[in-house]
Amino acid sequence: MRDAYAEALLELGAKDHRIVVLGADTSVSIKTSLFADRFPDRFFNVGIAEANMIGIASGLALAGKIPFVSTYSAFVPGKCLDQIRNAVAYPNLNVKIVSSHGGLTVGPDGASHQTVEDVAAMRAIPRMNVVVPADAPATKVLVGLASETPGPFYIRLSRPSMPNVYSSSPDLQIGRFKLLREGSDIALIACGTMVNEAMEAADVMSKERISAAVVDSHTVKPIDTEGIIDIAKKTGAIVTAEENNILGGLGSAVAETVSEHYPVHVARIGVRDTFGESGEHAELMAKYGLTSREIVRASKTLISAR
Repeated sequence: MRDAYAEALLELGAKDHRIVVLGADTSVSIKTSLFADRFPDRFFNVGIAEANMIGIASGLALAGKIPFVSTYSAFVPGKCLDQIRNAVAYPNLNVKIVSSHGGLTVGPDGASHQTVEDVAAMRAIPRMNVVVPADAPATKVLVGLASETPGPFYIRLSRPSMPNVYSSSPDLQIGRFKLLREGSDIALIACGTMVNEAMEAADVMSKERISAAVVDSHTVKPIDTEGIIDIAKKTGAIVTAEENNILGGLGSAVAETVSEHYPVHVARIGVRDTFGESGEHAELMAKYGLTSREIVRASKTLISAR
């Protein structure tokens, strides 16, 4: 995802001189140093001063630039929610926050760096768009769409290399989910790293003659209300899957939508209101139940209870 982000920035920067990039001493890791090499006059390393970085980005946006702000999600939004709220979202500025190393897959860095609350926190801020790409091709497309869409964005990337869900540049839209697989018995609505897990779960269930629809809900906010209502009507039950706390993220957004418009049973797969720990990312995902096996189990429970 980080490589795809860097590629997107280089392409955007070559086309639009308004694109500027800000970093906080993590530019080599996040690969934005490649933008600095190509466009040194449009790259700003502010050091370990994340709150100040948000303020600088706001000023650049007021000056007509399109700033991309990047570091680890433990630091942005982790250390500067107040600045994001008051200096970016409240004045509705065109600042794009792209944070890497989100969720449990940060792995050995441990609980202090494993942000499982960032999606919920950013989703709760008015005017903030929240996007969680599934893989590298989706990252590149969604970063491009964010650059073209006025207003504040939070785009959350993961640390490890993950299997690609998309083989090439996918046809994605901000605020509209992507139906990856048709199904009639259950709908699996996922974002980020859990989209691949949802696809694997659907493959497993198909062998047992369970028809599972799979949705990549890359835009957590604004959620695709129309699409969710439609798939709820077609399947009658939904399992959500996300690499975040189940409180306030994708699962909450889907549950809120169906409860208001077309109530169906919803099961949420994600971190169950706890902190992570140090470990290899695959081991952590298994321990905390963020796997295709858990998606299958939850799906069968909902189907049998219907």
